[in-house]
Formats: sequence, C-alpha cells, structure tokens
Amino acid sequence: MLGFHGCDESIRNKLVLSPNTVKKSEEVFDWLGHGFYVWENNYERAFKWAKDKKKRGKLTKPAVLGVMYQLDNCLDLTDSGSISVLSTYYNFMKVDFQALGSELPKNKDLPQSLYHDLVFRELDCAVIEYMHQKIEEKINLDIRRQGFSDLKHFDTARGIFTEGGPAFEGAGIQSKNHIQICIRNLNCIKGFFVPRDEAPFPLNW
Repeated sequence: MLGFHGCDESIRNKLVLSPNTVKKSEEVFDWLGHGFYVWENNYERAFKWAKDKKKRGKLTKPAVLGVMYQLDNCLDLTDSGSISVLSTYYNFMKVDFQALGSELPKNKDLPQSLYHDLVFRELDCAVIEYMHQKIEEKINLDIRRQGFSDLKHFDTARGIFTEGGPAFEGAGIQSKNHIQICIRNLNCIKGFFVPRDEAPFPLNW
C-alpha cells in the first residue's frame, strides 16, 4: 500500500537515506495507539499536517515522506469485527480501572476547537494500548503452557476519521476526512521515497 507521512524535511531525508532509523510515536493521545503514522494515499493531508506543525513551532521545513507498506494482521476499524474486538477490550479495561479505583482517560478537544473533533484521543489510545498489552500477555502465557499460541499480535491499525468542520455549507462531508494507518510492527514498512512534484496534465475534453 502507499501512504504519506508529514514531517520536517530533515526527518524525511534521514529516513530515505537510513530507512532503519524509524521512530514510533508514543504520545498518550495517539489516535490509533503507538506506532509510525501514515495518511493512506493522501499526500495533501500529510503536507497540511506538517505545515500546521510549523505554525505551532514544532518543525522548521514542512515535507512529506512517501511510505510503501503492508497491513498484515490489521486492527481495521472500518470493519465491524475489529470494532467489536476493541469494544470488548474497553469493557475489560473499565473493570480493571474500577477495581483500582482509577478514572478512565477521556478524549478531549483543543481549547480553541470550533468543531469538537476530540483531537486528544487519550481514551482511544489507552484502550488500544491496553488491548495490545493483554494480547501480548495471553500469547506469552500460551507459549509457556503449550509452546505456541493461536493468538496473533496486531501489526497495524487502520481508521477512518472525520474532522475539520463541513467541507461546504450544509455538508455532511468534513474538510479533513482521512484514513490513517498506525504501523506498530515496523517490518510492515517496505521502503521510503521522496514523492515527485506533479506536473500539469492537459485535460482532453
């Protein structure tokens, strides 16, 4: 599959030249848990994300890194089965937090948010990371008991997100709609590249 990663130009160049130096995001608000993020087939969204980070003083020169990857065993949140799996782990986590007397994390808006997109996804991230932890624990237990496990780690997570407010007056389509991929198993990344600039193409009509 083909995706794009918004970043500083220095990071893009480093990854193209040294593709084994990948750094995962491990923020508490990562939308799909911890991993390396790409926008699925969406150069413009990746570039806008990088430009927005420059405005916030988080990088110097916005750039886009091309990423070739495969999903392998994917927590695909466009699929009802995967959503059901995640909901089940949320219920387990809720019971664990109640037993500890702890409060569940919450998804939050930016203070100046106009559209309430809940961009700080602390609850979603916590549930996904909890799921990964419990799967890891069960696999290790199976291996100790019987030498193998039928359970598999999730290599990637995939989700459709709607945000940014209406694309036009009265629209149900949001201006920043996108599909995002979180690559947890970095072996799913097959290579990086510098995307070429598009040249004007004549319309034949």
